[in-house]
Amino acid sequence: MWSSPIRYEEPVFRPPSEAHSLILQLTVGCSWNRCTYCGMYRNKEFRVRSTSEVLSEIEACSEFAGDVRRVFLADGDALAAPLQVLKETLSGIRRYLPSVQRVGLYGDSRSILRHGVDGLSALKARGLGIVYFGPESGDPETLRSVRKGATVERQLEASKQVTASGLKLSMMVLLGLAGTDGSERHARATGRFLAESAPNYAAALMLTPVSGTEFHSACAQDRLQMPDRWGLLQELAWMLEEMSEFRGPFFANHASNYLPLKLRLPRDREKALHMLEEVIARRDEKDLTPEWARGL
Repeated sequence: MWSSPIRYEEPVFRPPSEAHSLILQLTVGCSWNRCTYCGMYRNKEFRVRSTSEVLSEIEACSEFAGDVRRVFLADGDALAAPLQVLKETLSGIRRYLPSVQRVGLYGDSRSILRHGVDGLSALKARGLGIVYFGPESGDPETLRSVRKGATVERQLEASKQVTASGLKLSMMVLLGLAGTDGSERHARATGRFLAESAPNYAAALMLTPVSGTEFHSACAQDRLQMPDRWGLLQELAWMLEEMSEFRGPFFANHASNYLPLKLRLPRDREKALHMLEEVIARRDEKDLTPEWARGL
């Protein structure tokens, strides 16, 4: 019986746009793993896998994935691996999987700033093509409350260093992260942050409280109230109102979103704001993706 040469330590996550990529697990877990809302890597202790083990898997993949076009390096912050490890991994991909056209990974502000523009440029030269970065909010109070571990200023600087290196930057933010009390503050500040940071791609996901996290406990104990579906759509509208200077693709079509939108800004901004205004005013359940279809 055939068995995969890649030994994954579950669970393994990847961005929606990497659905057809070969996933290689360079690191295990998340280098920060303290955010109050995230349960993705709670059962993992962060570590960088052995370079020889990863390179052995890459070489073995050449036997069945010789025509693969994209590779995604997991886990939650593969960019936290030492620069030399990343260089050797990318060189291994280039050697054994020559058909690969782009390599992507998750990175947070700490790992981005640690490598700097020079380090990121060196990784681009070896085949890294895109960094997926989740600042989650552009609001200082919200970042502190969810224990993100980074300031708005550092996240903005990290964003600019990625683009200065020539790498593509895909940015993710979370609707609902500040609860109802901080909803408008969070949404508007995040819209302004996205416009200033100028990523190549941006996406807004709707936060779902995950059992076992501090965020979920706060909601369950009524210490924090999440916006309802219409409130989450209002956050999206507030965010877009602040994004008049944003240029490029903006997605709100993740499985978590109740009203999937795929926009090219600024072209589609006014049309989207008008649609959101109508849907929020109408409050018709038929306008929204039903819970069973959200795939969460």
